[in-house]
Amino acid sequence: MRTEAFKTIRLALPIIIGELAQMALHIIDTAMVGAISYKQLAAVALVVNVLNIPFVLGIGMTISVSQMVSMAHGRRDGLQVSHYLFNGFCLCAVTAVLISMGLIFGRNILFHLGQDPEVVRFALPFMHLMGWSIIPMLLFMTLKQFTDGLEFTRTAMLLSLAGMPVNIFLNWLLIYGNWGFPRLELLGAGWATLITRTLLFVVLAIVILKHNTFRRYIAVSRRQWRLRSKTLKELLHIGIPSSLQLGMESGAFAASGILIGTISAIAQAAHQIAISCASFTFMVSMGLAQAGSIRVSNAYGRGDWPKISLIGRSTLVTALLYGFFCAVSFVLLRNVLPEAFNKNAEVVQMGSVLLLFAAIFQISDSTQAIGAGLLRGIKDVRRPTMLIALAYWVIGLPLGYVLAFVFHMGASGMWLGFIAGLTMASMLLIARFLKMTKGQKFEHEMRIPEK
Repeated sequence: MRTEAFKTIRLALPIIIGELAQMALHIIDTAMVGAISYKQLAAVALVVNVLNIPFVLGIGMTISVSQMVSMAHGRRDGLQVSHYLFNGFCLCAVTAVLISMGLIFGRNILFHLGQDPEVVRFALPFMHLMGWSIIPMLLFMTLKQFTDGLEFTRTAMLLSLAGMPVNIFLNWLLIYGNWGFPRLELLGAGWATLITRTLLFVVLAIVILKHNTFRRYIAVSRRQWRLRSKTLKELLHIGIPSSLQLGMESGAFAASGILIGTISAIAQAAHQIAISCASFTFMVSMGLAQAGSIRVSNAYGRGDWPKISLIGRSTLVTALLYGFFCAVSFVLLRNVLPEAFNKNAEVVQMGSVLLLFAAIFQISDSTQAIGAGLLRGIKDVRRPTMLIALAYWVIGLPLGYVLAFVFHMGASGMWLGFIAGLTMASMLLIARFLKMTKGQKFEHEMRIPEK
């Protein structure tokens, strides 16, 4: 089991670093904007909460590319790999444009969410730019899923790391108006994000088209780069449930964030600090989940169920250990982290309290991500989608609302709802994976002839 855990970690490390780099860009934006005022920090929180649901729906669609590419790669079918790349890219491009246009033309929804009027005034133009940036980001994610599915995970990692100084420099120029540039404040962060995401997509596309590593998949493009309804259906079979799974999870968090915003701008700013920290640690879990899913998918393509079980169990143990480490870190740093985002005493005090709640759910947050990823690897997506809906929308969010507004616990009540939802999701998904692999592993062993 230890050997399999190290193999998964080795594959996951570049994915994790790339994910952390992307999350770091968001946290840096948040911190640099928060240095101006807590109202602009609250505006970032509002836009992120509204963007999160459609954005992760798009990310869920890109996941189908890595799953199908990985299965074809496990069968050593390079022609199918190229075919899935083209069809997946076209599908995700359409998805990205639809999401972006929906956000841009529907941005006036910000006026109808019961938020502080000044916060909405800051948020509106920022949301316009962030809506446009969805397109290059999802196209970059699609190509990243392709390279990850082939287990070339360092490619996107290096680009994501290179994007960090670019984004920080653009923030420095445009947020604060240095070197003669206009002082755009929150709007400057939006422009910096749009430019950085566009550069990342263009560079990764050039690498895939020109680098020797991927030449074999590009060389067969004349035969394989054709849209086929059967292929699109295969991608949608994984993409739609994956989108719904991620959308229901992030949607529950986004809805909670919007509800917290109706309490006060201070509560929303504190929530943004705590959720940014929790999201940062979650990127490691997502990287582990994706690596485990890719390895499981590869074994699934070969029909090797004992290997699937071993990979899954070792990845779950790794997630447990990581979740415990994060929980301890949050407890120890709860009074330090909030001050990196904002100096308002009330925001810092509330943020330190919410970080304690974030510490409690670190283990279940990590293991539920792994459970969902492993099940995607064996193409089990419909039942897990229902289980996630139950955990977040029937248990977590309603409980959080009751505690926050009926029992007047405020933001703390919503975070207790997070804990309940994440714990339930973790238990249900892990039980599902263990049940599926136990049955299939037994059948596999029964089919092996005696020597």
